[in-house]
Amino acid sequence: MPTLMRVVITAATAGEIAPVKETLPARYSGADAPVSVQFHTAGVGMVATTWSLTRLLSEQQPQLVIQAGIAGCFDHQVPLGAVMAISSEHFGDTGVEENGQWRDLFSLQLDGPDTPPFENRELPNPWLQQYNLLHLPQAHAVTINTITTRPERIQQLQQHYRPTLESMEGAALHYVCRMARTPFIQLRSVSNYIGERDKSKWKIKDAIINLNQCLLQLIEAIDKNG
Repeated sequence: MPTLMRVVITAATAGEIAPVKETLPARYSGADAPVSVQFHTAGVGMVATTWSLTRLLSEQQPQLVIQAGIAGCFDHQVPLGAVMAISSEHFGDTGVEENGQWRDLFSLQLDGPDTPPFENRELPNPWLQQYNLLHLPQAHAVTINTITTRPERIQQLQQHYRPTLESMEGAALHYVCRMARTPFIQLRSVSNYIGERDKSKWKIKDAIINLNQCLLQLIEAIDKNG
């Protein structure tokens, strides 16, 4: 009998992963399936995600966590709807903003740059090469609880972290899974550019469609690769 691999697909909101949940072949939901997929809604923001994922890992002990969601993008050269795999994360709003400058925990020397689970001030994904089976473009990301709109704040984040994408949950995934030593991968689809508040210019629907197509392809690739 093939070894069972328990995979959790998690998102902040149910709508972000609804299409793949509705279309995933039944062979991935059986108790004896080689790849058994469970869906999970963690909630919006870092606090909800941290609590929800910590409980999930403790109770379910999955072999792989796939976090999926839409994201804002700092780089206007990246097309809306593009799906990317996150290589590293940062907490972008834990620190002090003063005199127009941003100082995080490491700049303030309140934490060491290599204090677990951090590595050189970042939260990289050590399992990315193993599970980026679709060879999606990789991106650095920053996570904040307040969506960035001010030009000055955008510039601060770009200068300090050089991110491509911004979300409200990604760093929580990286932190929790690195601490628990649970393999993970974060997929993000670009729905809008950072600072653009005219939602008629956002592509949320396209981003969700593309994201869910990649999720389905990733599950099939995991199944194929054993």
